[in-house]
Amino acid sequence: MKKILPVIMCGGSGTRVWPESRETFPKQFIPLVGERSTFQTTIAMLADPAFERPIVVSNLEYRFLVADQLREIGAEADVVLEPSRRDSGPAVAVAAGLAARRAPDTIVVVLAADHVVRDTQGLVDLCKRASAAAAEGYIVTLGVKPDGPATGYGYLRPGAPLETCCEVYKLDAFVEKPDRATAQDYVDAGYLWNSGNFIFRADVMQSEIAQFEPGIFAAAEAAIEAARQDLGFMILNAEAFAHAPKKSIDYAVMEKTDKAALIPADIGWSDVGTWRAVWELSERDENGNSVRGHGVVMDARNVHVRSEDTLTTVVGVDDIIVVTTQDAVLVLSHEHGDQVKQLVEQLRSENRREAGEHKRIFRPWGYYQGIDEGQRYQVKRIVVKPGQRLSLQKHFHRAEHWIVVRGTAEVGRDEEIHLVHENESIYLPIGSKHRLTNPGKIDLELIEVQTGSYLGEDDIVRFEDAYNRG
Repeated sequence: MKKILPVIMCGGSGTRVWPESRETFPKQFIPLVGERSTFQTTIAMLADPAFERPIVVSNLEYRFLVADQLREIGAEADVVLEPSRRDSGPAVAVAAGLAARRAPDTIVVVLAADHVVRDTQGLVDLCKRASAAAAEGYIVTLGVKPDGPATGYGYLRPGAPLETCCEVYKLDAFVEKPDRATAQDYVDAGYLWNSGNFIFRADVMQSEIAQFEPGIFAAAEAAIEAARQDLGFMILNAEAFAHAPKKSIDYAVMEKTDKAALIPADIGWSDVGTWRAVWELSERDENGNSVRGHGVVMDARNVHVRSEDTLTTVVGVDDIIVVTTQDAVLVLSHEHGDQVKQLVEQLRSENRREAGEHKRIFRPWGYYQGIDEGQRYQVKRIVVKPGQRLSLQKHFHRAEHWIVVRGTAEVGRDEEIHLVHENESIYLPIGSKHRLTNPGKIDLELIEVQTGSYLGEDDIVRFEDAYNRG
């Protein structure tokens, strides 16, 4: 059988499971269920010989997160970066365009990076079966068998079975997210949930996009033709890609095409779209309680507690979710899970940093994390991965004092090079040109104390940067 080219969509921001998932570190990179992130679990599934080397479509902000998570599990992929977010329609157009350049009849499966599938072998088997229908010119979507009248999913109405493919059906209709009563009617009538996963032949998808959304097709093709390579990533041309209309692949193609088909999927699928879904997928005790991290639950039922560092306790309250991070706490009833997205929108309207940014900010060299701040000073924890280095830079408004607590730092300060060991420190005056490098084989950890009249992250003049940042 011809191998299938998997394309992983990995650019979403995941606001519905805030505060763990935020713009700077979204849910596909978080171990919401199990020890690996959903992105890593999806990539690991693609080790099956049925698949070619995967393509990951993400955006510029997440390029080093993608690379780090691939490296953690020893996996490889071709990473394609969108310079702006244009929804799934343009992303699928890019995927089809790249696949067609290999061969027009390449079979492609598009998978979301932030979904959970319990029966991964079942998904692999479905992809193989769907590829036969895709080779015949159908665009096949995986229709998940509902376990209840969910209102957070679109629904699919199966039609007649295809003559050439077993257990694959024509898709009669896409139906938008219904109210609960309508959802129950759909479940009773045999409708399936729209999983958002698709299998198609590259030239067929290209043809349908060109017919129904010529603007998306033209922008995707131009963005591919003018793409550039940078540090092993393929970066789509920003000017060309910006002309693509923002539209999902459902609206762009699947609701219009006469080539749509579906295959029923009973594989333990979830889009992990709410904290209730996370609770349902988690291990629970005899009272339905689930605790991840530092939490204690007493005299309560159906409680889900998640806490990174702070002890979080729940007593005598049922059917709630409590999520504690370093700078935010969410207390949520099960029945109001869909309102988290609106909560984040309200926080953004109030210009709250916590809406989209964690205290821990990831960088290609490692991360930094705020510890304390006040008038004219700021304290941070900085961790630099082995062999990595920060840019050669200077600041106009602040001085810095670095204290090494683990590892060895190589510090360039103007024309001097210093090795700073554990329990040693170095001072960087305002205006000094400096660079921090970890020459060792373990993480370098230091405490940075900034003092000055302005401490914003934009007070950086970069002279050289290994990661090609401005």
